[in-house]
Amino acid sequence: MESQKKNLKMEEMKRTYPDKFVSENQIFNHIRRGNRIFVGTGCGRPQFLVQALIQFIESHPTAFFDTEVFHVWTLGLAPDTDEKFIQHFRHNSFFIANDYMRTAVNQGWADYTPIFLSQVPNLFTRGLVPIDVALIQTSPPDDHGYMSLGVSVDIVKAAAEKASLVIVQANSNMPRVHGDGFIHIEAVDFIIPFDEPILEFVSEAESQIAQDIGKYVSRLIQDGETIQVGYGSIPNAILSNLLDKKHLGVHSELLTDGMVELMKRGVIDNSCKTIHRGKTVAAFCMGIKKTYEYIHDNPAIEFRTIDYTNNPLVISQHRHMTAINTALEIDLTGQATAESIGKIFYSGIGGQADFMRGAVWSPHGKTILAIPSTAETGTISRIVPFLKEGAGVTLHRGDVHYVVTEYGIAYLQGKNIRERSMELISIAHPKFRPWLIEEAKKQNLIFKDQAFIPGERGKYPKDLETHRTTQSGLEIFLRPVKISDESLLKEFFCSLSDNSLYRRFISVRKDMPHERLQKFVVIDYTQQVVILAVMLRGEKEEVVGIGQYAMDESTYTAEVGFAVKDHYQGKGIGSALLSYLTLLAKKEGLLGFFAEILVENRVMLHLFEKMGFDIEKRREEGVYELKMAFR
Repeated sequence: MESQKKNLKMEEMKRTYPDKFVSENQIFNHIRRGNRIFVGTGCGRPQFLVQALIQFIESHPTAFFDTEVFHVWTLGLAPDTDEKFIQHFRHNSFFIANDYMRTAVNQGWADYTPIFLSQVPNLFTRGLVPIDVALIQTSPPDDHGYMSLGVSVDIVKAAAEKASLVIVQANSNMPRVHGDGFIHIEAVDFIIPFDEPILEFVSEAESQIAQDIGKYVSRLIQDGETIQVGYGSIPNAILSNLLDKKHLGVHSELLTDGMVELMKRGVIDNSCKTIHRGKTVAAFCMGIKKTYEYIHDNPAIEFRTIDYTNNPLVISQHRHMTAINTALEIDLTGQATAESIGKIFYSGIGGQADFMRGAVWSPHGKTILAIPSTAETGTISRIVPFLKEGAGVTLHRGDVHYVVTEYGIAYLQGKNIRERSMELISIAHPKFRPWLIEEAKKQNLIFKDQAFIPGERGKYPKDLETHRTTQSGLEIFLRPVKISDESLLKEFFCSLSDNSLYRRFISVRKDMPHERLQKFVVIDYTQQVVILAVMLRGEKEEVVGIGQYAMDESTYTAEVGFAVKDHYQGKGIGSALLSYLTLLAKKEGLLGFFAEILVENRVMLHLFEKMGFDIEKRREEGVYELKMAFR
């Protein structure tokens, strides 16, 4: 019945607008040599129209030459890129999305125009890139003569508005999507009704690395935040790890299958958004058929033009805006490229710079760069001393707050070059960390005497991370120390009172220089354990306690010690640290602890005694020497 109704509507339109429904040959005869042709993007690419144009060229080889074809994401069949049509078409892409265009651009057969996607419509509007012909795909006209651009509004709307000749493939499979993506039949020149499946985009399967990254990123996303996520296996893994979140919002250039799944589950309801509350806002969709069916005539979804969705001023209006993107490479200073590998053009600026910049200016906003630690099956580090010569700096040092790999989270905002270098080295692949340390020393990015333990002995044991609630009800995060924690520990030790320092180290020494701090952060995890008790203060970690043990292989016991910030003493943090250290030591098969404490330190002595150890105590010159066997 629905199909019959659409057919009747189309027949009515043909009678009303007979000049718009003519043969393909008549339509393509309007294209002239040197014309600038825009082709609809991504999954909205009009497959039949492009194929028909190629067939016209094959049967009329001298009809036109030297046209310039503009596009962004080229998916599906692209016969116009065939080398035999090189005299007819010169491609110019605002984003390099496939291997053919990558080769063509780098070999000089095609052109790449680097630009923020938010600015592309402005190129058309101002005539800096004139559009003569637009080949686009829409839904059939509705009762009022409006056709929906469906899955691809982005830059298509602007191209259609500015083109001298607009040719439409009306496809009844195109979803009708609410928002700005409508064009009236009177605003187009020709319509070719042709139904075919809308192109689908299926990301590569999620790997374990992608899942590990997704789990880390999910820690950073809080209930009620508005998110933007790109496409690919890592973004999909991130979204699949958000099932326990509540009231998330979406303001993004791209709507994906993963976002739609979260909408169906009620995780994304847009109820906390600052603007467009209750609406998922995007510019285009790349997904599967079920996703297209979901967005069809769905009032909870609005597609806007990309100069709106990607406008940093619009993005920054969202409180708690979180932009999550990927990159090809990041250097130790925080510069990242998502568009080129050295001098080789790989993709493009795209929209991530728009969103990362907008999120930086959002109240309580944050930016997350999620990347695998390596490329080329583990042979190349994506974290490098400096970007390669010729690489485009997509994200500047101030654009990135968090960097996430499968090895953890690095927080860069407010960090100096030395600190951010150590943060990034700590989440690089372990086999590349010694190289990064040495290169950073050569470039004076870190201390010349920076110590480092390579291999498995220095690998951060993320499986030891855990959450605890103290006896007083404090929520603390217990985690092993990282090589990048030197600044955090300096703050911690400097915050301790003289009395707390004396009790911990049985020394009047009060300074804590780099040389001394290294002993706490450069750890051979097979011989020592250093656990930090951490609380979050906004986006910054605060160390409120530290516990450690170092193994004595001759007795198979370990020397234990810990300290707690004065303000937090008596709140159960020491007990939590000692209990956890005891658990870890027992798991390693150790027989017990030993320690030296001041006789006057009754609190510490009581803590050891209540743990249930078999304690041997010897007093000498105001100090207790304790041997504590595990039961």
